[in-house]
Amino acid sequence: MPWSGGAVSRRTAMRTLGLLGGLAVLPGCAADFSGTRLRVATGAVEGGYYAVGMALARAWQHDLELRVPPDVLSTKGSIDNLQMLLAGTSDVVFCQVDVAADQLTRLAPDDRMAPRALARIYDDMVHLVTTAASPIQTLGQLRGARVSLGDPESGVYFIARRLLEAAGLDAERDIRAVHVGIGESSAALVEGQLDAFFWSGALPTQGVSALAAQLPVRLVDLAFVVGPMCAMHPEYAPGTIPAGSYGIPAPVISLQVRNVLLVAAGMPDDLAEQLTEGMFAAQEELASASRAALTIDPRAAIGTQPVLLHPGAERFYRRKDAF
Repeated sequence: MPWSGGAVSRRTAMRTLGLLGGLAVLPGCAADFSGTRLRVATGAVEGGYYAVGMALARAWQHDLELRVPPDVLSTKGSIDNLQMLLAGTSDVVFCQVDVAADQLTRLAPDDRMAPRALARIYDDMVHLVTTAASPIQTLGQLRGARVSLGDPESGVYFIARRLLEAAGLDAERDIRAVHVGIGESSAALVEGQLDAFFWSGALPTQGVSALAAQLPVRLVDLAFVVGPMCAMHPEYAPGTIPAGSYGIPAPVISLQVRNVLLVAAGMPDDLAEQLTEGMFAAQEELASASRAALTIDPRAAIGTQPVLLHPGAERFYRRKDAF
């Protein structure tokens, strides 16, 4: 059963002492999380969420001395994850901050299932992927093309529709939209059944790297719409995909979106604090799973706005003087 409590083991208490630079921990005063059952909603197996989620699950099992390993769920992405959090079928979820911000406008401030953040973990870059030989150079040239927007329950779908709208395109009328994930999108591009696909992920994304190893690819520059998108939606920022990524010869201007690790507002504070602490203690393991995790830092991690930090996570950051 999720979120059980009791007294922390001596090993975990001593580990916490080390992390806090000698802050006293009284025996029997901390919680025992060994019976906690965690379900972690990630994303496609080919994406960064899944790789980091697997590393986090291993770290949390060790750090919290869980008797049962966390259940790492492969999902359709941010929208799917957030729905699982709201329904109580997942305890910790990866989510793009834009998707979470949109959902917050529909929830009461005191809703115990409302999303609260443990951390900003790393930033994703929007990819608009086509073949190196494709004539598509801009978003506007997608008109009439066969384009995958991602699964309708994914964060990339959410961004893709906003990007098309900013470019003056209607996703229902102006393109031949396909709604599949990165694995199917890559296969369809290779087979000539698709002209381009959107993806939002850390650099480099395993699925796009695997595609580039089979077929020379090009990433479409989004410079024309980045300004309007950031003006309309403050959750986004301009970003650059460096030359050499996936074999591309020159840098590409793109859109950057923050990723956040979310739990429900009703999660006990001590559990949320321990999960946050365990994430930072395992940063080396997370970076081995995805280079993007190298950017996880306490001062950057509090940048989850407009999603509020969970009080337990905030307690951790105050101990680390991150504010």
